[in-house]
Amino acid sequence: MHRIRTVKTSSGATAVQVVRYVNRKTVVDSHIGSSKNSDDILRLKESAYRWIEQNSQQLSLLPLASCDKNDAAKTSLIPLAKCRNLGFSYQLLYEALDNLNNLFKFHLLPNRQVKLLIDLVMTRIVSPSSKLESLKFLKRYFNVNHSYRTLSRALPTFIALKDEIESKVIAIAKKHFGFNFSLVFYDLTTLYFESFETDELRRIGFSKDNKSANPQVMIGLLVNDLGFPISYQLFAGNKFEGHSLTPSILTLKKKHKIKQMTVVADSAMISDDNIKFLKTQKLNYIVAARTANLKIQTIEEIAKNLNVQDEATIRIKTASKGDLVLHFSGKRYKKEKAEMEKQLEKAKLILKTPSKAEIIKRTKFLRGKKLGYELNTEMIHKANLLLGIKGYYSNCDKLTDREIISHYKDLWRVEQTFRISKSDLKARPIFHNKKQAIETHILICFMSLALAKYIEIKTKKSIKFVINELKE
Repeated sequence: MHRIRTVKTSSGATAVQVVRYVNRKTVVDSHIGSSKNSDDILRLKESAYRWIEQNSQQLSLLPLASCDKNDAAKTSLIPLAKCRNLGFSYQLLYEALDNLNNLFKFHLLPNRQVKLLIDLVMTRIVSPSSKLESLKFLKRYFNVNHSYRTLSRALPTFIALKDEIESKVIAIAKKHFGFNFSLVFYDLTTLYFESFETDELRRIGFSKDNKSANPQVMIGLLVNDLGFPISYQLFAGNKFEGHSLTPSILTLKKKHKIKQMTVVADSAMISDDNIKFLKTQKLNYIVAARTANLKIQTIEEIAKNLNVQDEATIRIKTASKGDLVLHFSGKRYKKEKAEMEKQLEKAKLILKTPSKAEIIKRTKFLRGKKLGYELNTEMIHKANLLLGIKGYYSNCDKLTDREIISHYKDLWRVEQTFRISKSDLKARPIFHNKKQAIETHILICFMSLALAKYIEIKTKKSIKFVINELKE
């Protein structure tokens, strides 16, 4: 960026120059002239400004004051002493997000306070905070006013819009990402409360946020193969993970009259009841298998057939869970072998140092006996056979082993989407205590997540990066 510099010459005159800084060094691009007369110096400065405008497309922020008194009278300059800083607003950012909301057709939702809902969704993306702080942010940076009284009255009414909001989000997925329900990914996470009071929804349960003492709720999320959210369900905080799959899938299937769909989920979702349900609903599934639970004879046969060959696969028919597809990875083998060796070293160290036996429960390869502890040789043998091997249950007869494995690998997109909601959108912790307020908070987070994920997919940039760019 160019700037005007004045320097004293050896003759005592003032030289006017156009300069710029490159690698912390001053580069003189033009020597405009020099003079000892103050009026002449002002004219030289005006010439310097014109040089900058003509040669660098860098315009002046304010019109130039001329040294001529008649010209000066014609200018509309206002003295800084009479100016007051009114702050700034993110108008470009607001307009961009508002247009995106219109693309999703959220502005057509049947609610008198739909504009408030949309504004809360936008602030959740830009500056996630409490509802009261969101109102302050809207007023300060977007020049948008909503009263707290209006907010309090409107919040409970928004949850009735859930089905229609999901339909609009799915419409975007169909139009922009080619979504057709043929493949969905499911996972569950927890959101904790900054409170220790429990009720029918807020329960103490297994926490994925390391907040085991705090009440929580559970969110079951369905996304497409790009991680774009499709649907969600809210569950009590103490619900077993595997029991969340059935209602989530059934609700989606009935609502959208789905006839064919493949559900991809992790091993926590696998159970005889869930597989029976999916088969009854004539749905396909791909879920991770807990290979360590297989019989040792089966594991030995699997290891023999895969024969430590990188990328080798086999498929085995099972009685109740469909096909068991097994895959060996050399990269996974090296990683698991290194971890196993560390665990074995730890186990042997504890055997040599009995005083450390209090950490026995954390040691995988030790088991108790009448007098002390010993290495669990059966477990070590099984773990050694399974190094580098991962299994998947599926009833997708028409898919190859590679396709089944490839689909399961995309499950990380659900985890990534959860990370966006928890870190960028700060869906946790939750400060609400009424059921309707909690449900509305999750709904706003879902809407924000859909917008944020749309931006990330289209721009191939993180939502944080895009928002920062629009702010500048």
